[in-house]
Amino acid sequence: MFDRRLFLHLVTWLGQWPAGPGLHVVGSRQRTRPGWDGQVRPVVGVGTPTSTLVSVPVRLVSAARLLPAGSPAKLVGALPKLLERPDWQGFRAVFRSTRAPAPLPDAGEWVRADDPVVPGWLRPFGPEVLLARDDEGGYLAGVGVKRHDRYGRELAVGTDPAAEGRGLARRLVAQAARRVLDEGAVPTYLHAPDNVASARVAEAAGFADRGWSMYGLFKADGE
Repeated sequence: MFDRRLFLHLVTWLGQWPAGPGLHVVGSRQRTRPGWDGQVRPVVGVGTPTSTLVSVPVRLVSAARLLPAGSPAKLVGALPKLLERPDWQGFRAVFRSTRAPAPLPDAGEWVRADDPVVPGWLRPFGPEVLLARDDEGGYLAGVGVKRHDRYGRELAVGTDPAAEGRGLARRLVAQAARRVLDEGAVPTYLHAPDNVASARVAEAAGFADRGWSMYGLFKADGE
C-alpha cells in the first residue's frame, strides 16, 4: 500500500524515490548539509527487497557509479576512500516505519531536553524528549526524535538497566510514533541486524520488518 508520508520523506532525505530493480546511486545536496544533530552524513542509502538507492554528494555521483557494486554493502564500503575519509566504515541497519503504532498505553511525558532528569544521550534530540519516570521523578526510559526532514522522524529509545523488562521501551516508542503521525510525518525506527532486543521493541510497538535496510557510514574511532 502506498505511503505518501514515507515517499515524501525518502524523496527529501535521499534526493530520489523510488528506484527500479537493482542498485542505484543518486546525488543529493542533503549529503553536504547538516543533519538533525548538526552532523553531515555524506552517504545514506535505503533498500527494499528488490532495489536499493544510495545517496551521495552530487559531485561524486559519476565516480560512485564506477565503483564495484556487487551489493549495497560492498558499494557503501568502498565510498570512504572516494570521500577521502579512510577512517570511516560502512554499516547496514534494519529500516522500519509504521502508519499504525500498536495500541499500547502511554508510558511517559514530553519534557524539555534540557530538563535535569534527561540523560546525556537524549539531550541532542531536543527541543522535547519523551520520558518515563519512577515515583521520585527519576529517569527510567526515554525516546528521542531525529527530525530528518518535515516528513520523516526517526525514533531512538533507551532504557535504564534497572528498568528493563517492564515493557517501557515499546510503550514509549508507540506513544512517540502516534505523536509523529499526528504532526503529519512518518515515524521510522532503525536497529542493527543482530540487535534482537531492539527488534522486539520495534515489533511490539507496531514497526514491522518488511525486509528494508538503511546504509550509511560511521567514523571507526567512534568520534
